[in-house]
Amino acid sequence: MFQASVLVLNGDYEPLNVCTVRRAVSLVLMGKAEPLVFRSHRMTTTSGRLEVPSVVRLNQTIRRPLPTLRLTRHSVLARDRYTCQYCGAKSSDLTIDHVVPRRRGGPDTWDNLVACCRRCNLLKGDRTPQQARMRLLRQPSRPHYVPYISLPQYLRARCEPDWTPFLPRFEAFEEDLIPA
Repeated sequence: MFQASVLVLNGDYEPLNVCTVRRAVSLVLMGKAEPLVFRSHRMTTTSGRLEVPSVVRLNQTIRRPLPTLRLTRHSVLARDRYTCQYCGAKSSDLTIDHVVPRRRGGPDTWDNLVACCRRCNLLKGDRTPQQARMRLLRQPSRPHYVPYISLPQYLRARCEPDWTPFLPRFEAFEEDLIPA
């Protein structure tokens, strides 16, 4: 079976999760979800061929407490769009830099952590950007939303054309999605 993901919506159409095709098909076959959008692929089973869903909606609304956006390495990298905040290099091999170094009292907060390439991290060293004569591309800040799906999953989901109508729009991430 090909590798694909399926967007799972809550009963009220709010994005809840991203799961495998196998899990989504089993939810549909058990009557717990209904498919809303299908992929162009079909999968063969012992009882015939099935259309592969791209988006499914649960038949019942699951009540969940509003999640908190956790400060993790992956969340910081996703917030900064996997781009070094000093030189603008895009890479999957980035480090996390403290704008105000820990040694000088810099906390582990959204406002003090940025994605940084190894070269810039070495150039900056244990100094502030002003002392190292380096400029930040964007001032770091805490994202102003709390999605049910994680920030990295949300950004990957925004690239799926079938999923876009079901995802909330956050202006902070719209500029990267507009084709040049």
